[in-house]
Amino acid sequence: MPAYPIRADQVAYQYPNSDYGLPPTSLTVQPGEFVHIAGPSGSGKSTLARCLTGLIPHLYRGSLRGSVWLGDLQTDRQPLWRLTERAGMVFQNPAAQMLGLSVEEEIIFGLENLGLPWDEITARLDETMARFGLAEMRDRPPQTLSGGEQQKLALAAIVARQPSVLALDEPFSMLDVTAATALVEHLTDLSQEGTMVVVFEHRAEFLDDVPDLRRVSLNGHSRPDIPHPDADAVPAFRSAPASLTLSVEGLNVELGGRTVLRDLNLTVSGGQTVAIVGRNGVGKTTLLRALAGLQPHDGTVLIDSERPDLGLVFQNADLQLFNASVRDEILYRVSDPDMELYQHLLGVLGLTRYENTPPLLLSEGEKKRVALATILVRQPRHGVLLDEPSLGQDTAHKQMLLRVASALNRAGQMVIMTTHDLTLAAGADRIILLGGEGIVADGSPDEVFADRSAWASIGLHVPHWLQQVQDRVSV
Repeated sequence: MPAYPIRADQVAYQYPNSDYGLPPTSLTVQPGEFVHIAGPSGSGKSTLARCLTGLIPHLYRGSLRGSVWLGDLQTDRQPLWRLTERAGMVFQNPAAQMLGLSVEEEIIFGLENLGLPWDEITARLDETMARFGLAEMRDRPPQTLSGGEQQKLALAAIVARQPSVLALDEPFSMLDVTAATALVEHLTDLSQEGTMVVVFEHRAEFLDDVPDLRRVSLNGHSRPDIPHPDADAVPAFRSAPASLTLSVEGLNVELGGRTVLRDLNLTVSGGQTVAIVGRNGVGKTTLLRALAGLQPHDGTVLIDSERPDLGLVFQNADLQLFNASVRDEILYRVSDPDMELYQHLLGVLGLTRYENTPPLLLSEGEKKRVALATILVRQPRHGVLLDEPSLGQDTAHKQMLLRVASALNRAGQMVIMTTHDLTLAAGADRIILLGGEGIVADGSPDEVFADRSAWASIGLHVPHWLQQVQDRVSV
């Protein structure tokens, strides 16, 4: 590995048509360092990652000040292809960097661009697919993978290139606890071999055992007016029909010739927040889509003999955001909107400042909250479905999500969320542990976390740090 540092000297960036970006920030990372960069949602972590790897200014056309150096290369004065020989970045939204027609092609693409001989390419391909558990899906199109599987693929494609600088934006956000733990071990090995590893992550507990970890916070550099959730602003939602009960019987889903869900039976009552937890690719997102009526399936999904009216917030918020401003997005085709509710939602979700900002310019966490607002302002009769709602959210915003869920529950509505964030799941009323053959555990968080044999049966474990951190998101 080349023995040069990366250095940012008072680098600042502002996105076009927005005041969102990165305030002046300086950082130096030495070869072999493992650095964790933390900060509240919207403080500029993703923007700093893009600056450190040269994606800014080459792929983003805003205003850059200061300088970033990859050794002797100043990023704004070098072509991007030369910078990518030294630095690699795994995006917070892995779907945004999928280029290949198959898992195998996705990994090979970057290796071919390095001009490696074919024997080296195939050796790295096989090693990387084995390390990230992708061998069985090597011929599948990336778009058919779950969010967590796409995140593994994005990690594999970058790690296979063996860059000297590896920047990872929220790499644990969609990984199950076993996959996240294995990733930390691999990153630790890479740093000890000389790679500069820079992780931008809210879920810091996964890094607690990393030796010689250096922690950096953007709190001190962030704008003082970053919006944060207001504990008193949670609105009162419309009351659901009395004695609401969702009944799922014999649910079967096939995708691409694979059975994803088989003969699933489930009952959820109104006034409950339910967290669905399981391995990557087990069918959690597919289940939510079936409940929302977006996924063809066999079996029945009914509330009082009719289809449920449940609003779904996608795992990838980009798929449901397309308007020119946050205001236009939230109010899009809402007839006679409740403007008092609208203003409450802007406040509680920390979006007031961004009312006139294009939503796709926001951070991933902020985009998720915009998508949530678009669902809540429509006031679905029975409740909401949240797919990985903690993606990009700091602790304060996770607490806000649980307060919103509690407000919906008080109105008799149900909240069903899928999550790999066990600290968020600990704040639910009920956890359902989903395995490849169906539900393996179902009960209160304390009951399910205590059932270690159920977790072991699907290849997961309850991490030792859960008890220490779950109080951070309790309400």
